[in-house]
Amino acid sequence: MRSLFRLLAPARIAPKAPAVQRDSLAFLLDDGRRIDVLRVRDPRARRIKLSVDERGARLTLPLRASLVSGERFLHEHRAWLAAQLATHADAAGMELARGITASLPLRGIDVPLQWDSGRATRLEFADERENLRFIAPATAGDAALRRALKDFYEAQGRADVGRWLPTYIAGLPRTPRRIVFKRTSSLWGSLAPDGTLALDLALLLARPSAFEYVLVHELCHLLHANHSRRFWHEVEARFPHWRGERDYLRAEGRALKGRLRQLLAG
Repeated sequence: MRSLFRLLAPARIAPKAPAVQRDSLAFLLDDGRRIDVLRVRDPRARRIKLSVDERGARLTLPLRASLVSGERFLHEHRAWLAAQLATHADAAGMELARGITASLPLRGIDVPLQWDSGRATRLEFADERENLRFIAPATAGDAALRRALKDFYEAQGRADVGRWLPTYIAGLPRTPRRIVFKRTSSLWGSLAPDGTLALDLALLLARPSAFEYVLVHELCHLLHANHSRRFWHEVEARFPHWRGERDYLRAEGRALKGRLRQLLAG
């Protein structure tokens, strides 16, 4: 009888998770410039964090942090903030522009680019792969140019993975179900439960050894779906220099992702 009452009792409604709160904070830099900082109170955040990308500065606060502590953190890191804003200002204007863009980032370097007219819009290697050539009809719009660039990066990524994969599949319980490229804001790669391996397209802008490390990292998740000591042992066995590549991605990753976002913006 008691179980029947439980079945008929109204269901308990779970409390809603706290929502992310956003507002703007005016901040004065040492050089007298006044900027707007996006302040985000995020229930998932564990610590105060300051970040900068091409959209501007962002201050993230956990729920337990006070607004005063956030502003204090901002003042303590004002020199770092000014340097990051200057770096992103230097990178501005790197959008893909017909006849103007003179080079494109690929595998850790900027490759010279020439523009030609043609019937089909495509990006290809020229001069024994030392230069790039963008071919497009006069009627091709910006969206068509960006699509051709994205297709080129994907094709190069698949070629790199196809060259590296045979070296690392030995000893794995299975191969990835499929490999896809996508643009991500934070992760470099992920392995879905169905075996789909996703890689960030921005890896094509990084040095090849960093791209190769991310591939090995995700392949090792076929052995251990975590970041345990056993997982890192498998990474170490296959790619002993992984720490240097991880440090490189931590140092250069935001700039690489931002550069790709500018090239493919729209």
